[in-house]
Amino acid sequence: MGDRTTPIGEHGFLSDCHTSALTAPDGTITWLCAPRFDGPAFLSGILDPDRGGGWTMEVQGARPVGRAYVEDSLVLETHWQGEDLTLVGHDLLAVRPSEEGTGLWREGLLLRIIECRSGSTSVRSRLRARPDFGRAPASWRHLDGAWKEESGPLLSGDHVLDLLDEGDPESRVELSEGETAVFALDYLRGERRIAPREGRALLKSTLAAWRDWSDKTHYDGIGATHVRRSALVLRGLLHEESGGLIAAPTTSLPEDPGGVRNWDYRYVWHRDAALVVLAFLRLGHEEEAGSYLRFLLRMCGRPIGWIPPVQAVDERPPPEEETLDHLDGYGGARPVRIGNAAYAQHQLDVYGHILDAALCYEEATGGLSPDQLAQLDSVVEAARALWREPDSGPWEVRSSPRHWTNSKVYAWGCLDRGIQLARITGREDRVPLAEWRRAAEEIHEDVLVHGYDTAGGSFVQAYGANNVDGSLLRIPLLGFLEGTDPRVRRTLERVEAELGEGNGLVHRYDPERTDDGIGTPEGAFLLCSFDMVSALVLAGRTDEARRRFEELCGSTGELGIQAEGMTADGTQTGNYPQAFTQLALIEAAVNLDTAGDGEALHRWARNRARAEGPGQARR
Repeated sequence: MGDRTTPIGEHGFLSDCHTSALTAPDGTITWLCAPRFDGPAFLSGILDPDRGGGWTMEVQGARPVGRAYVEDSLVLETHWQGEDLTLVGHDLLAVRPSEEGTGLWREGLLLRIIECRSGSTSVRSRLRARPDFGRAPASWRHLDGAWKEESGPLLSGDHVLDLLDEGDPESRVELSEGETAVFALDYLRGERRIAPREGRALLKSTLAAWRDWSDKTHYDGIGATHVRRSALVLRGLLHEESGGLIAAPTTSLPEDPGGVRNWDYRYVWHRDAALVVLAFLRLGHEEEAGSYLRFLLRMCGRPIGWIPPVQAVDERPPPEEETLDHLDGYGGARPVRIGNAAYAQHQLDVYGHILDAALCYEEATGGLSPDQLAQLDSVVEAARALWREPDSGPWEVRSSPRHWTNSKVYAWGCLDRGIQLARITGREDRVPLAEWRRAAEEIHEDVLVHGYDTAGGSFVQAYGANNVDGSLLRIPLLGFLEGTDPRVRRTLERVEAELGEGNGLVHRYDPERTDDGIGTPEGAFLLCSFDMVSALVLAGRTDEARRRFEELCGSTGELGIQAEGMTADGTQTGNYPQAFTQLALIEAAVNLDTAGDGEALHRWARNRARAEGPGQARR
């Protein structure tokens, strides 16, 4: 079943905006959590084919010869070919438009549909379920022509046979030209049986729902194909009910092949906030931008003292971190972890990301309420009170807190955005504006003095350090300094010299010089790689930025989806697909498309506000 070394980037990604599945090129579904993204894995073969299980599909006399998504959807189409034999399969997590007509709602069904286009053959489907990450044995019972597993899911379809000796249900069906077989797993309620006709109808309605959503994506500039695919992936990672955007749907896919940097990313990181809101707004999806911002503001609470950097999609803290010693891990990379200890960290940059997101949303829509604005004021006050303290930084290092340059830059960003937000909403007299301005000026000066290495001529990773960091690429993107400032340009040069790896790749930092509590190598970071593209545009090096963008996009697999990182030979690493990679790709594409027009996404939000004028709901 499957290949233990199937490259991460060759997996297909399915989503119904509540949970997701991954499919390998051989037709095996290797990952499924139920009933939501961060639920217990029902299939986790990507982490251990034997103990994690998988759902295989085999066609006698044929093999998969090509895969692609159907139009602008998350329905994966696989072509099977043999001598005088052609079949087409579709894998999907079924969705329909929400009752309000603005969202996507799950059917709670993972469907596998295969149609014979020519010839005749036998199709065999075997579901090797291993509930709760393989910690519980599967226990199936026959139920009115279907098979129900003790943890809840129900398997139905054509000619479901008795259990194999290993205890796994297997289906066999004979197909001739024009015939279709449907296999369905009701992972949500465990009661719905799907016949072939209904399966085909669900395929059609799912395609229509994704097509309707994608038709609202407004972008035809540089990298449009990649931008549209990234937008679909982001929508697939956005939890429909809560509005939270998870970082990735997987856990413990290693950041370095065979290494120990294996984390659970099935949660919502507030660091993605500004890019999530800006990207959805810029691409025409205002509802999704607002949904995420509302989630974000609910997480802030009031009064503010400390904002945890990560939450689960149900707005609770993520589970405590634990290791699953019974799983071998992807490619032997151990430990396998679930839960995430980053919740307990203090990460100062989070405050700046929140205010940046809120300002952009208000500039573009005028949609923040008085209560939400007051809530955001408390975030600014918290940043003003906390900015002098060391923190765990943007990379969640597991060593001692320090004064990260990026954290101070985003503390400045929080004050700066708070000042702008007060101005555009006519609330200057309701906030301590003079104190905010003084604090912003003080932080700015503090970074220029302590975060800048005069000997090396560039910004550095942390106060007192002499090494650079990929997060410094955000300095011009946040507007802390102009991209053409000599200090910024020299920083880009040092980042490329010390952290670059060719083919457009950039590492986030040097583990040996960073003391991150782990110390082992890792692949290049695709977020930083695309941030370099955006920073180069702002530095006036557009041709180089365009070349790097094309190299990075050209390194993706046939499905055009990006993981967290990449090695020099183009192997994708880390959890997959990764939201911040898709976000940084979109930002880089828009910056390239509007080169010379400042930081394009922020400028777009301001221009939209001016274009729509006083009709917006300002207070």
